[in-house]
Amino acid sequence: MFDRMLDKNSIPTIEEMNTYCGVNGNLFKEINHYLVEQLGTQTEIRFPYGNTYGWSITHREQQKLICDIFAEAGALTIMLRLSNKQFEAVYGEMHRYAQEHIDHKYICGDGGWIHYRVLSQEHVEDIKRLLKVKVCGVK
Repeated sequence: MFDRMLDKNSIPTIEEMNTYCGVNGNLFKEINHYLVEQLGTQTEIRFPYGNTYGWSITHREQQKLICDIFAEAGALTIMLRLSNKQFEAVYGEMHRYAQEHIDHKYICGDGGWIHYRVLSQEHVEDIKRLLKVKVCGVK
């Protein structure tokens, strides 16, 4: 369940990654489109963190890493790091699922990493809030 694209020797296309997400391929497409068209990120398909992570679409703003989106069988997972201030800025607007991810983040400096599995439109709306804070900052 939620297997990732792990064949290091076969570079997938964005379309193949979208198809791999199955019933949630539309969510994969929506989030990538949002990042590129609304937030102005640049993309790269890469095999970033070793054999258990698999292929991802990496989004950057210039050289700054915004997130990695991993295609999974029937889902997608977004890995991103925010500061505590950024998490706090949107925490109250999040659904419980997102709050639990923030509550259990992997601590790193003043903030941490989350691995946010997207399975519904509700999840998309929450991850968009987090991504916007990452790119645009805290107001």
